[in-house]
Amino acid sequence: MWPTRRLLKYGFVGGSLVGTALSLHANDYDVNSIGIVRLGRAGMTVFDIATTYKTNLYRQEWPDKKDPAYLKLKSETHKLAAEKLLELCRTNRGVYIKVGQHIGALEYLLPYEYVQTMKILHSNAPQNPIEDLYKVIRQDLKVNPEEIFSSFDSEPLGTASLAQVHRATLKDGTEVAVKVQHPYVRGNSIVDIKTMEVLVKLVSWAFPDFKFQWLVDETKRNLPVEMDFEHEGHNAEKVAEMFKDYKWLKIPKIYWQYTTPRVLMMEFLKGGQVNDVEYIDREKLDRYDIANKIGQLYSNMIFLKGFVHSDPHPGNILVRKSDKGGTEVVLLDHGLYANLTEKFRYEYSKLWLSILKVDQMGMKKHAQALGVQGSMWGLFACMVTGRPWNSVISGIDRVKQDAAEKELIQKEGKLVIPHISDVLEKVDRQMLLVLKTNDLIRGIETTLKTQNRMTAFWVMSKCCIKSVGSREYQDAPDPWKKLSTCLRENWAIFKLNVYYLYRGLVTLHFISSLKMIF
Repeated sequence: MWPTRRLLKYGFVGGSLVGTALSLHANDYDVNSIGIVRLGRAGMTVFDIATTYKTNLYRQEWPDKKDPAYLKLKSETHKLAAEKLLELCRTNRGVYIKVGQHIGALEYLLPYEYVQTMKILHSNAPQNPIEDLYKVIRQDLKVNPEEIFSSFDSEPLGTASLAQVHRATLKDGTEVAVKVQHPYVRGNSIVDIKTMEVLVKLVSWAFPDFKFQWLVDETKRNLPVEMDFEHEGHNAEKVAEMFKDYKWLKIPKIYWQYTTPRVLMMEFLKGGQVNDVEYIDREKLDRYDIANKIGQLYSNMIFLKGFVHSDPHPGNILVRKSDKGGTEVVLLDHGLYANLTEKFRYEYSKLWLSILKVDQMGMKKHAQALGVQGSMWGLFACMVTGRPWNSVISGIDRVKQDAAEKELIQKEGKLVIPHISDVLEKVDRQMLLVLKTNDLIRGIETTLKTQNRMTAFWVMSKCCIKSVGSREYQDAPDPWKKLSTCLRENWAIFKLNVYYLYRGLVTLHFISSLKMIF
């Protein structure tokens, strides 16, 4: 009888070989699909980044961390390390691209160099050759692409972490957008998440201030949903029905006869990316109208509907001129939605109303109700608003954002990174996607230079009041209490309208303010 150790040894080797063979077969014998190759590449990159920091930044003592020479070297090292991480994401693709995109949205948590470097993955992820996509179409639809399409553009409209989208024409002349999942994604996802979990634990061990387990947990929770394109199609139809009264909002129609978990066929809708200011100006679109409509849509999603499109990066929001000359917003990629409970929406609405009233006791109470512990409620208010504490306590609807404030945020953000990590570890899980959504929307507004418009606070305040009123109406024990709740809600909205109309007169924005009522 073989000793137990030898049996385990050969069992492990044999199991590894079988697992590798199955992985290769599932991924069309692509070497990059082998778990040990992907794990090894990730490990080498992490080691390379650590060595870069040790060689460049920590090879000598810096008594003064504000020394311009130190700051310059630190920025250069961050940039070099971020480029190495970007290369890993582009090589391993799949889940790595998804994580890289998330890093590109964490402006309040990570160094500027990392965020700017990884943002490229929002619109310029690696693409696969068209034959790889045809294989998926053949496998899932059980027909050759030539039998369905009269034309199929070889250049993708967009490439994301899990799929790429191509413009095509059906045999009957219908123009469609075809979203096809990268063939290696499903086979690699489990290995990649496990690898990411190990790497995050290593980073947390080496740098105790950085706690990113929440990012692993969110990826594990959301990835299976995002990989199901049929689920995405149902989300698209749900949100189209939910906001059917918004005539300016366009959601692509789904062609279910050509849709599977890995293939999604949609109506093709033209438009320019919401951050393409040259296109917007060339088409004579109103930047403030665009920002107001996006703000109205997302305020309603977050505070009233509780069904929130959670990937609003610029590639997923198109704008265009309507036949009547107005602005239309095209919302794409409906794979990831946050479902917010009524209790969460109530507490989050009360938090925002407290922030807008500069009610610090209210901020503390409702931040704690959302899972923020101890004295971290002030930092949480800054994370939610994207503003420094001085602006929060002065009134974020009265203090304009400028370059000096942005510089202050970046400077102070570096000092509180460990505390931000603590907040993200413990806050209500529903908050994570909302924070991501807030960050991406703020990025769009900054690009459009519309972040200081008062209509944003007006719309959001009305949605918060209605959300709170709805919860209190349901909890009211008798008809008189319900009536009292309705009267209070309407009186609060009336006062809000009067206040912002007054502000519109004072700031010479009366017409745009008037439009927000009707």
